[in-house]
Amino acid sequence: MGVFFVKIETCRKEAFAVIGKEGSTAEGPGFIQRLWAEADAHFSEIAHLAKRDENGALVALWGAMSDFSRSLRPWEENFSKGLYLAGAECAHDAQAPAGWTKWTIPGYVYLRAEVEGADTFSQVLRYMRENAVELAGAVHDFTCPATGKQYMYFPIARL
Repeated sequence: MGVFFVKIETCRKEAFAVIGKEGSTAEGPGFIQRLWAEADAHFSEIAHLAKRDENGALVALWGAMSDFSRSLRPWEENFSKGLYLAGAECAHDAQAPAGWTKWTIPGYVYLRAEVEGADTFSQVLRYMRENAVELAGAVHDFTCPATGKQYMYFPIARL
């Protein structure tokens, strides 16, 4: 068994919707940062759709991922090719405005790992291999707006 430096916990999350800016690995290096910059620059267009807590603060920012078929399977070719949606969690019935894309992510049991370095993804995959845990869908990036902490969500069982 290896030594793991990331904190990994199990959590459940019911199905949720994300409205954001969609891009793909075909756009080349840095495309995720460009998507976030575009989403941030135009956030006022979806701000009224974003889920908020009782104090009016944003609940969740997601970097949702999918294979090219949009079936929310893991990125292809050893996690090197796929789609990314940079956006905010919103109500299931929210409609994406022009220029935005909406994905509905099914409910899963996830392994959630706080991102503390560039190797978080590979450490969690190694943990999963060593513990015979299968990936059940695409991994998603999550940012908690209240704390600024970033996490990766690895789906391991569909709800």
